[in-house]
Amino acid sequence: MSNSVTIQVPARLHLGFLDLNGDTGRRFGSVGLPLSEPETVVTLSRSSETIVEGADSRRAGEHLSTLCSHLGIRGQHRLVVEQSIPSHAGLGSGTQIALAVAAALRTLHKLPLDIGSDATLLDRGGRSGIGIASFESGGVIVDAGKDDSGRPPPVVARLPFPEEWRVILILDHGGHGLHGDAEIAAFRSLP
Repeated sequence: MSNSVTIQVPARLHLGFLDLNGDTGRRFGSVGLPLSEPETVVTLSRSSETIVEGADSRRAGEHLSTLCSHLGIRGQHRLVVEQSIPSHAGLGSGTQIALAVAAALRTLHKLPLDIGSDATLLDRGGRSGIGIASFESGGVIVDAGKDDSGRPPPVVARLPFPEEWRVILILDHGGHGLHGDAEIAAFRSLP
């Protein structure tokens, strides 16, 4: 029986939305791709008490608690967030930390991965499926957009990203993108 597991996941770069008004029956179809850096790295181990530490530990701890309750796991854990994607920078930090914790917990307890259900449980993929699809595998990803089911948007195309192409990411550490209530309000104001 394994006593610890480490999960390493990439940031995602969202390249834009398709069909913002939902003429096709779905809204916010998306195009995007995973990046090799920055990344989120979490290590989960069995412990005599629950300890959550490291960058983004508050969110990671909430996800761990929700997942343990949902999956009926009663044991204690030590969760260390060794690295995390910058929050509110448009790189999918929330989705990647949520799914990294889910994958670590399921792997540690020898449960089958269920990325789509875990994403829904942890309230991820509300507008785009790019972060969820990036977690599962790489490439240039196109998702169909969300419908009213509450499930993550389905991937309709995945193409290999040419190895000779490069992506240069420039982060503005002086500010943050929309998030929380302001982000929700911005999306609700779209036609």
